[in-house]
Amino acid sequence: MDIINQTNRTMLFEEINPEKLDLVTIVGDVRGIDSLSDDKIKEINQHLLVRSFDEFLDKFSPTVYSFFNAANQKVMYTLKKPEGIAEDSISEIKIDQSNDFLKMLFTLIDTKRSQGIPNVDFKFENLLDMISPKKVMDDIRQVRKEIHYLYGQYDKLDDGDPKKLDLGDKLNIMFEDASKNYNNVMAMLPLAIEDIKTRLLLGGAQEENESEAIQIGMLMIGDSGELKIIESPKSDTMQLMIADDSSANGLINVFEDDYESVSDTPSAYVKDLVVRTFCPLPAVQSEIDTEKEVQNYNTYLEFYKNAKDEFVKTVKPLVEKLLGIKMFFDQYSTKNKGMQPSMLITNTKLDMIVKSSNIPRLETYLNTVNSKNDFTDTIWFGIVPSVQLDSSGASKVSRERFRGNEKVAKQDGNTMESLTMLLQVIKDFKVQVFFSFETGEETTFNSMATAGIDKYIDKCGLLVRKEFSEFAVPSVPNFTIIPKDKSGVVIDSKMLQTEDGGVKLSQEKEDILKLWIEGVYVGAAYVAAGIVAAYQCPEYLRESFKTVSREFPGVRFDIEAGENGLRAITTMAKEISGFTNNIKDSINRKNFGFVFSSENAQLQGKDIKRITVYKARSLASTDDGFDSIYKTLVSTYIERILRFQTGDFKHDNIVKFFSNNPSSQKSKWLGTRGYVNSIIQDGDDMSYIIDDKSNMCHIDLVFNGNVKNLEVMITKGTTPVKA
Repeated sequence: MDIINQTNRTMLFEEINPEKLDLVTIVGDVRGIDSLSDDKIKEINQHLLVRSFDEFLDKFSPTVYSFFNAANQKVMYTLKKPEGIAEDSISEIKIDQSNDFLKMLFTLIDTKRSQGIPNVDFKFENLLDMISPKKVMDDIRQVRKEIHYLYGQYDKLDDGDPKKLDLGDKLNIMFEDASKNYNNVMAMLPLAIEDIKTRLLLGGAQEENESEAIQIGMLMIGDSGELKIIESPKSDTMQLMIADDSSANGLINVFEDDYESVSDTPSAYVKDLVVRTFCPLPAVQSEIDTEKEVQNYNTYLEFYKNAKDEFVKTVKPLVEKLLGIKMFFDQYSTKNKGMQPSMLITNTKLDMIVKSSNIPRLETYLNTVNSKNDFTDTIWFGIVPSVQLDSSGASKVSRERFRGNEKVAKQDGNTMESLTMLLQVIKDFKVQVFFSFETGEETTFNSMATAGIDKYIDKCGLLVRKEFSEFAVPSVPNFTIIPKDKSGVVIDSKMLQTEDGGVKLSQEKEDILKLWIEGVYVGAAYVAAGIVAAYQCPEYLRESFKTVSREFPGVRFDIEAGENGLRAITTMAKEISGFTNNIKDSINRKNFGFVFSSENAQLQGKDIKRITVYKARSLASTDDGFDSIYKTLVSTYIERILRFQTGDFKHDNIVKFFSNNPSSQKSKWLGTRGYVNSIIQDGDDMSYIIDDKSNMCHIDLVFNGNVKNLEVMITKGTTPVKA
C-alpha cells in the first residue's frame, strides 16, 4: 500500500451537465505531446473528480431548464440550456437533495433497504405521493415552523446581542431558500392548490373532503338558556388579528418586504399567497368568491399535473444517472474510512469521446495517469451504462385496436460500436470497464428470472475472443427502484361546487388526476463497479472478515469464493424471491458476466436481505466459460509493482524480484498468505522465464491451478547479471 495507495479510481463515461466542462475540452489539443502536465491533471481533477455524492452534486450541479410556451400554454423542460431564448425567460431547476422527486427516490431506496422485502410486497404508493402538492406543503409547514421558532427567539433579544446575530444568520439562510421560489410559478402552484383547498374546505370533515358555506361565529347561551352559535361581529375579527402576538405581525411584514424586493414581476395574489403560506392569519376571509376559487383550483391542479408529467419524463434519464452515482458511492458503507473510492466523470457522451478526432485526447490523458510510476491518479475501472440492447420478437401491429404503449425512441443509449472503440483504446491502459444495458422492464431481475441470460450473452458475442475481452465486464441485471406497473402518483382530485354553496373533492374516477413515472431503474454497472471499488479497501474488508492485511488492497479478493459473496454484500434491497434452478444452472454453466442475485440466503443463522454478487466474470474466455475479474486485476497490480520495483523492468532487478531471497517481493508475498486479501493465496504461485532473444520476460501467474500469462519488455543493463 506504500507503493500503490489506491486501486479503485473509476472513470464514468457519461454526460451529466452539458453546461459544465468535460474531459475532451479540458485536455484540449494533444498533437505532438505524449503526456499532460501536472497542472493539467490538477485542473482535470478540480473539475471532474469526486469522492462523494455530495461533492458530485456540488461540482456538477445537475440542472433541468424550463420555459413557458405561450403558443400551446405549456411548460417546456429540457436538459440542455435552450439557445436563442432570453436568459430571463429560462428557469433553472437544480436537481439536488432538496428536489422533491429525488428526495422521494432516496426515501424509497432507504425504506426498501431497511425493510428488505421484494418489489411485489413493497407499498410503493405510500412513498410515491411525496411529490403530490399535499406532501410538498407538509415540507413547507416544517420550514414554516422552524422560521417561526427562530424569529420568536430573534425578536425577544436586544439589538447587537451576539446570539441575535447568530439567529439572524440562520434566518437569512431560511429566507434565502424560501425566496428562491417567489419567481418560480411552478414551485408556487402546490402552495396555491393547497391554499385554496384549505380555505374552501375549512370546517369540512377531513375524510369527507366536503364543506358547507362558512360564517365564523361564537358560542353563547341565549336569554332562555338555549345554546346557540351566532355570527361574530366584524370588529372581533380585527381585534383577533391585532391581539395576535407582535412577532407574527413582524414576520408578516418581513415576508411582504422580501417578496416585493426579490420578485421580478410582483403579483398581489402571489404576495398574499406567500404570506398566508408562511404566516397563516388567525382571521378567516369571510368574502370568498367560491366559483372563482374552484375554477382556479381546478386550473392550477390540471396545469400542475401536466407540468409535473413533462418534468418527470424529461428529468428521469438524468435522475437515473444521479441514482447510479449515488449507488456507486453507497456501496462503500464502512465506519472506518481507508481507501475511499473516487470517480472521474468525463461529462461527455461516449460516442463523442470515441470519435477519431477525440481518441488521442483520451489516450494522452490515460497515458499520463496510467503509464507512470506515480499511482495517485491511476484509473483502474470504468463505467459505461445504457448500452443498447435490441430486443427482437415484438410483433408488428398494423392497426391499433386498443391503446398500447407509445413507442418512444431512446436517445441516451450507448452503441455497441462505441463501447468496442473504447475497449480497443482502454485495454492498453489496463482499465476494467463495467458496462450495463439500457434500463427498462426488459433488463430487470424479473425479466432475467423468466428469460435467463442468453440475450445478454448473444449481445456480447462481438466482444468475446478479442484482445480487450478481459477488460470488458458485462453487469446484469439492472436494479428496479420503482417498477413500471407501480409507478402511478395520485396528484389530487378536482373540486366541485355543491348545490348548497359548499364545495367538495370529486370522487369520480375521471376527476382523480394521476401521473405515471413509467418506472425508475439503476444500471447494474454502477453497483458492480461500486462494490468492487469498495472491497479494494482493507478497512472495508475488515468489517466482514477477520483475516485482513492492512498492507494489501483487495485486488486478489475473489468475491465468488466460499462465503465471500454473502459477507461483502451490496446495499441494494432484495427485488425478487430468486432465480429458478434452471436459470441458476444456466448461469453456472456459462459463467458469464458480473451477475447479481436476489436469493434467499443465510449467514451464521441471519437472513441476508440484500442483493449479493453471484458471478464476477469478464468476457475473457476459458475452458469452462469466462474468467474471474480478479485475475486481470492481480495481473495489472503485479505488473505495476514490478515496473516500480525494477526501475521499468531492468533485467537484474526482475531476477531479484522473483528470487528466493527472503527480502525479495515474491518471498514477502509468499510469506503473507492466509489473509482474505493476500496477493498470493494458497494454491497460487508465480514464476518467470527470461527470453534473451526476444528481450521478453514471460511471467506465469497461477490461480488455483489456472495459469494467467503476463509479458513485459526487459530494459537491458550494461553488464550481464548472473541469476
